[in-house]
Amino acid sequence: MHIHIHRFSVLHQFSDKAGAYYLKGGILCADAVTTVSPTYAEQLKDPFYAHGLHDIIRSCSGKMFGVLNGIDTEQYDPAADKLLQANYSVDDLAGKAADKAYLQQKLGLPVRPDVPLIAMVTRLVGHKGLDLVAAVGEELMMYEDLQLAILGSGEKQYEEYFRYLQATYPEKATVYLGYNAQLAQELYAGADLFLMPSKSEPCGLSQMIAMRYGSVPIVRETGGLKDTVQAYEAWCGAGNGFTFAQYNAHDMLHVIREALALYRGEKENFAKLQRKGMTDDFSWQRSAREYMRIYRYAAGK
Repeated sequence: MHIHIHRFSVLHQFSDKAGAYYLKGGILCADAVTTVSPTYAEQLKDPFYAHGLHDIIRSCSGKMFGVLNGIDTEQYDPAADKLLQANYSVDDLAGKAADKAYLQQKLGLPVRPDVPLIAMVTRLVGHKGLDLVAAVGEELMMYEDLQLAILGSGEKQYEEYFRYLQATYPEKATVYLGYNAQLAQELYAGADLFLMPSKSEPCGLSQMIAMRYGSVPIVRETGGLKDTVQAYEAWCGAGNGFTFAQYNAHDMLHVIREALALYRGEKENFAKLQRKGMTDDFSWQRSAREYMRIYRYAAGK
């Protein structure tokens, strides 16, 4: 038997703790237990993430595996995506500049190719790191030449905060409250940078999609974000994005500024970072090979 864990926060839905009871039984009886990233598999040994089941997870660590989710690389293909105004590829990024200009115009932002555009496509809830963004949002607006575009909905406090940013800094900030599949694709394609400062993120798909479209991720090192985004190292050109470890607003602000500096001052190196993300393998083929290995293990083969 194999049991798969996506998120432990589902346990909050069970007031009588029945969900935890059955999940505990499944973990103990299973031949293999999988979750959606190697880092999250380790984090589930921590009480903060496991909601009381950390001791069970620790006792079963020998049969616990973390396998990253994948994305549909045919659906998310900037060279063929019909939702975009202009297509582009890793060999020719010209279309991305056209998509950025179209996005800026659509969102009511000044059409400026020189200004870095940061996007977020997310639920506006606490564990997505929105409190960090709110803590330094005005500092970014006041002191940095950038644009911030957000698509999502959720908790009232964050919806109101981003409405405030948009009203106060209309040439720098814009928010679309709700979900819009067309706009989501346009944000992935038109953005220069993609921000995911999550407090917890078992796997995350948005960072993979963003990289597929040449939008460089800025993430907190948690769950699947840590496994898919490696910090850029200027001295050797390694990495595919920007990361910070501590859940701290000014740590996030520091790496945002690092990303902005690379965008403004080292266009060639920024383009290399874009191309690195576009060519990383986030396909389901990679995940499927790992699942086959686990199934063979569970079957004793």
